Amino acid sequence: MALFGAAATTSTAGSTIGDLKNDVAIASPPDDTVTDLTFSPTADILAVSSWDKKVRIYQIASNGASEGKHIYEHDDVVFNVDFSKDGNKLASCGADKQAKVCDLQSLQTVQVAAHDNVVRCARFFELPNSNGPMLVTGSWDKTIKYWDLRSPNPVGTVTCQDRIFSMDVRNSLLVVGTAERYINVINLQDPLKFYKTLQSPLKWQTRVVSCFTDASGFAIGSIEGRCAIQYVEDKDASANFSFKCHRDPPAGNTTQVYTVNDISFHPQHGTFSTAGSDGTFHFWDKDAKHRLKGYPTVGGSIVATTFNSSGTIFAYAVGYDWSKGYFANNPNYPNKVMLHPIQGDECKPRPSVKKR
Repeated sequence: MALFGAAATTSTAGSTIGDLKNDVAIASPPDDTVTDLTFSPTADILAVSSWDKKVRIYQIASNGASEGKHIYEHDDVVFNVDFSKDGNKLASCGADKQAKVCDLQSLQTVQVAAHDNVVRCARFFELPNSNGPMLVTGSWDKTIKYWDLRSPNPVGTVTCQDRIFSMDVRNSLLVVGTAERYINVINLQDPLKFYKTLQSPLKWQTRVVSCFTDASGFAIGSIEGRCAIQYVEDKDASANFSFKCHRDPPAGNTTQVYTVNDISFHPQHGTFSTAGSDGTFHFWDKDAKHRLKGYPTVGGSIVATTFNSSGTIFAYAVGYDWSKGYFANNPNYPNKVMLHPIQGDECKPRPSVKKR
């Protein structure tokens, strides 16, 4: 049986316009705008953090049905969630200046990290000689801290140039995006120093950094409707590029541009999604420098995205992202989490064309 019960059909083979008709909403979404989404690496379990100060955990069935399994709270807005590699632990962090870890077996939640300001990002990682997962947190206090979950004090601290806005980990690659467009690359085998520091090739504020599936580089999304593809090693620098996305067609001398709110990489194919304030998401092939699929607007800004571990579900959250300020918010603005079944060639890379 096809995922979510029905296979998507497109009117033209290879069409670049995607279809939303099989997308389903999760039951009992958060009461306020979602801040982050993440799937467990070992099961179709989705964790959702929100401005309502809560973390919700849902079980997703093969037909797209969702069931709330657990909920726990922070003292303020929760900004980030991340599962451990074995799927047994969930980390969350937020404006209450702390990070917590929920044990998915016992459903016990404990505080494991603290900063002097908002904790914007939390990511699990594992080192070869460690006895279990470790956590790295990034804060508006301009530091990243490393935590052994059995100890109340950080095992290491690195000071960055400015407030941490976004962070991602893949294997031994840690990428940290700060205010003033600094990007720090850290090799987690040598975690207390920067392997490389650069300023974003994009001209405006960094919104998101996301590591490639193979950890050879990372993508950067900014508030001006652009995305950059950046490789870690200098030998690959010729493959770096940036491109425009999430902008309306020019009208006269004006082009309306939108924030790129999230970037997620497909776990198998290495292709990736961008999602933005314009309410659209797109799938891209970075190696072919090609857009695979673009989707119609979903009726509100897309604030967070993630793929499940098998790459068969793309989850996206719709909610107000404050890109148009206080006055554009209203009680009727959509607030939901949608599940999009990946079917056919939606996320598959383009076949390479060999030159004669």
